[in-house]
Amino acid sequence: MMRDGYTARWRGREYEASPDGDEVRLYQPEPGDGFTEARPGRFVRVVPATEVDDLAYVRTTCSWQGQPFIVLAAHDSWLRVEYTGGRWPIAQSMGLEAFDFGVYQGWAPAHEVTDLREHRI
Repeated sequence: MMRDGYTARWRGREYEASPDGDEVRLYQPEPGDGFTEARPGRFVRVVPATEVDDLAYVRTTCSWQGQPFIVLAAHDSWLRVEYTGGRWPIAQSMGLEAFDFGVYQGWAPAHEVTDLREHRI
């Protein structure tokens, strides 16, 4: 599983989450008690932040062609990655897209990616 976003533990279960001041939005893919459909296949429940046992940002990192990356998404046998090495000549030589100033992203074949790790921030 490639995760890049907030998670919250509430009532013994971990959810995708979005903090918003004194509240936290919890998300799950199926209907549940107190969850309303935000869009097909995505249900949300807003709870007070004081009821959340744990709130953290989870990020997946990896190496590709010997360089450090963050994994943003997965699609079929590809990973959407963002270069974190900070050296534009390397990003350019790898054929990465300039997503923003100093931000380089691309699609990496999943079988070429190594050292996948999940970090809680």
